[in-house]
Amino acid sequence: MEPISPKDFGTLPGTEDWRVISDGANAYFRTGSMAAGARLVQAIGALPDVDDHAPAVDVLRDGVTVRVVTYSDDYYGMTDVDLELVRAISTAARELGFEADPTKLQSTVVCVGAGALQREDVMPFWEAVLGYERRRESADQDLVDPMGRGVPYWFEQMEQPRADGLGAIHLSVWVPIEEGPQRVAAALAAGGRMVRDEFAPSWWTLADAAGNECDVGTIAGRG
Repeated sequence: MEPISPKDFGTLPGTEDWRVISDGANAYFRTGSMAAGARLVQAIGALPDVDDHAPAVDVLRDGVTVRVVTYSDDYYGMTDVDLELVRAISTAARELGFEADPTKLQSTVVCVGAGALQREDVMPFWEAVLGYERRRESADQDLVDPMGRGVPYWFEQMEQPRADGLGAIHLSVWVPIEEGPQRVAAALAAGGRMVRDEFAPSWWTLADAAGNECDVGTIAGRG
């Protein structure tokens, strides 16, 4: 497998339906019904050697979300194998008359601050209480659902712990690059405030009226 950076992946022919966010390349195909969505799933299941690199598929009553990513002991990201697969899936969707809608895509990460402690002081608790496992290529900072259903948890070694020395939990919502500014504007219009934007468009940190924080992230500017 040959790695492909998130930035480069989206520039390659045949990836127009797909957006790389925190959990790989994602596409949402409008099908209009669950029965129609099942036909797309059947077409994906019939692709050659699909079981060797199976995508994650979520079928709802009006569309199907498909996620593709390479996950190994030392790598988590896009490869040439993923590229071949997304092209085949898009072709199958077009043959069935289904169009992609990137505005429906997002992924969420729960960020846990270690405060004045070390990551390893808090990770075992969350690993046990959630029934999660260490992500293989970043076992010192990430927990993932072994069933691939729950949102991942990232453990932050805080450079500036809160005054009480404790940690904090905030969310990170990943969206396609073109959706980032719109999502930020909507959050501000809904009563949020900007905490920091010096890293935009990679991410913006926003807070609600009570000070709870959420990052809006994209792959822009990331290697």
